Amino acid sequence: MSVTTDTVTPVIVPGRRQIAAAIIASCLGWSLDLYDLFLLLFVAPVIGRLFFPTSSATLSLAAVYAAFAVTLLMRPVGSALFGSIADRQGRKRAMTIAVIGVGIATALFGTLPTLAQIGIFAPILFLALRLVQGVFVGGVVASTHTIGTETVPERYRGLLSGFIGGGGAGIGALLASIALAVMSRLFPGAEFAVWGWRCMFFTGLLSAGLGLFVFRSLEESPLWRNAEPAARTQAPLGTLLRRPHRGVLLVNLLLTIGGGAGYYLTSGFMPSFLHLVSRLGRGATAHILILGSLVAIVSASAGGALSQWIGRKPAFLIIGAVNLIALPLLYLRLAHATSLGEITWLALAVAFLGNAGYAPVLIFLNERFPTALRATGTGLSWNLGFAVGGTMPFLVSLASGSVGGIAPTLAAFCGVLFAIYLIGALVVPETRGRLG
Repeated sequence: MSVTTDTVTPVIVPGRRQIAAAIIASCLGWSLDLYDLFLLLFVAPVIGRLFFPTSSATLSLAAVYAAFAVTLLMRPVGSALFGSIADRQGRKRAMTIAVIGVGIATALFGTLPTLAQIGIFAPILFLALRLVQGVFVGGVVASTHTIGTETVPERYRGLLSGFIGGGGAGIGALLASIALAVMSRLFPGAEFAVWGWRCMFFTGLLSAGLGLFVFRSLEESPLWRNAEPAARTQAPLGTLLRRPHRGVLLVNLLLTIGGGAGYYLTSGFMPSFLHLVSRLGRGATAHILILGSLVAIVSASAGGALSQWIGRKPAFLIIGAVNLIALPLLYLRLAHATSLGEITWLALAVAFLGNAGYAPVLIFLNERFPTALRATGTGLSWNLGFAVGGTMPFLVSLASGSVGGIAPTLAAFCGVLFAIYLIGALVVPETRGRLG
């Protein structure tokens, strides 16, 4: 007679310390990622003159936004690569490599020679480095939010979605705004075009070092560790691109394209709008952007919490309908505002609405995929949508024709893209409470 003994693997339940560490690491990873990207957006007019000079300010700006879009187009590649690592080997490993890679690539921008120094090779080198940076940025999205979502209790996941996505973006933008204010003071006037923008990019090394320090003490996601190793696919991307997950991915894009475009046409475009249309100085612009970053944290956290309270789908419908009407009207009024006070509150209202749009999207994406595919599915859904959405500032700059055409073009783009967002909100299922 034989006796069979079953070995039961204990289920890992995260403690308060692990939950707090996951929240801090996820938010920090997201903010460092966005910090490095905002550095370029905040110095876009200067980069345009140094690397893509033309006789038209809007064409130079369009060239810079095209270089920015190149990074976004490489993000799906990064999410496929690092999402696969996160699903097969753990979220922590993928996040650590990606965040450090983004910081190092950002610092290298400060070493690039300009068009006046080496001619046509300057924009070529600039674009090549943007491609490399884009791969690492895609990796951050694939792993950062997932480890936080999989660690915190269910009742906090909506709030966390907004806090990581919007709060992380707000903190990243806040840090970049502070860097802009400091460097503008250290390198006033024409000196900023010589050394100020370079020193801003050099701070990417600080973000890489900070990320490495924080992530060393981070524990792996309990949901990933509790999953049976045999359930982990060795080809997450291939599985994702087959039925039924392929259909899920395609429907997700309606929301991520709309949310991504809304973000880049508001917080992303605002530095250039204030400089070119409102004609504010660098100091006043930096102060408005700092306030806008704080507003983004509140807005996105509130949007995420709303989705936990009433459900993901109703939150999408409400936010989409408000943005469809309000954002075009706010931009048209902002173009004619003359006082600093009016410009400030209008810019903050735009930032509030733009950041609310994508707040519930991250948790929704996490809930759409099983643990074995979550990092790859979330990263690819988000990055494909944001790659399309991130091209909108370039298309707006190109379609505007002149500085006077920027505001009406922005209004039209916001209306169309939030109509797409609303269509997505109508067709997607409710996912609240379905993470497993």
